[in-house]
Amino acid sequence: MSKFLVAGIVQKETIVKVDKIPIEYSGVTNKPNTIFINTGGDAYNESLALKWLGNSVDLMSMIGISDSMELINPKDSEVKLETDYILPRLYHTPTAVVFYDDNRNQQVFEDIKDLRDIEYDLHLFKERAARAEMLILSNANFCRPLIEIGKELRKPIAVNIREYNENKIHYNEDYLKAADILYVSDDHLIEEPYEFVKSLAAKYRPEIIILGQGAEGLILYDKNKNIIAHYNTVRTHGVVNTVGAGNALFSCFLHFYNKTKDSVFAVKNALLFASYKIGFMGTSNGFMTEEQIVQWRNLIWRDGR
Repeated sequence: MSKFLVAGIVQKETIVKVDKIPIEYSGVTNKPNTIFINTGGDAYNESLALKWLGNSVDLMSMIGISDSMELINPKDSEVKLETDYILPRLYHTPTAVVFYDDNRNQQVFEDIKDLRDIEYDLHLFKERAARAEMLILSNANFCRPLIEIGKELRKPIAVNIREYNENKIHYNEDYLKAADILYVSDDHLIEEPYEFVKSLAAKYRPEIIILGQGAEGLILYDKNKNIIAHYNTVRTHGVVNTVGAGNALFSCFLHFYNKTKDSVFAVKNALLFASYKIGFMGTSNGFMTEEQIVQWRNLIWRDGR
């Protein structure tokens, strides 16, 4: 069992299936089983995935002062997360509406409320970071102090930037420089993917880069193994909803990479994990156990690796 600290956003999510994106105007659309409401957010999804895989997880985030911890652990939860480090300091919990279609296109509306202006407890950051094997950060503003703490403690830092945007480099620069392991989605990427990964590697020098490419798979860069290679997606069952697939993939990769330091082995497992996850509705549903991953891996890759 590995020990992870995960810091980032927990949010209330409404997920809506539409015919296609961009959405065409219609006064009222009435379709059964197309709207799903749940808890989500990068940090929440990653924490759940890591917990499913048998890890110890400290989830460090903030929610609205009027919300209960049932937001984190609904009554029907199969896996429970520790809530000791979820601080009710915000006026309201961040909220998102996610539209998606059958072609894996997404359109996301986010409202992080007052999260950008509220600080987390620095003492808690220091205490839990000292006990963790790896720090997993999203680029929320309150996570920024963890960068220096992690470097001082010489802890590996994994960062989920999600969408790379040149207009936001000034905001993300600290995270990009700090990341030992970096996950970036190719959403709205304007460069050739391999060249983009090479440019990130040359500029920020992380050990690992994963460029998520949706239905096309991913590109893995490993500095120590001198690898830059594309890996296709795998298929476990039908696609229901791809929201949260990147969080699932990144979490599973970190789980296996922390155990084995084998990036290729970890990526194959992560592709399986994400493939299974997108067969379920909601960003926080549909996680495999490690035993299930082993079974599927042996079916797809005969040597089990």
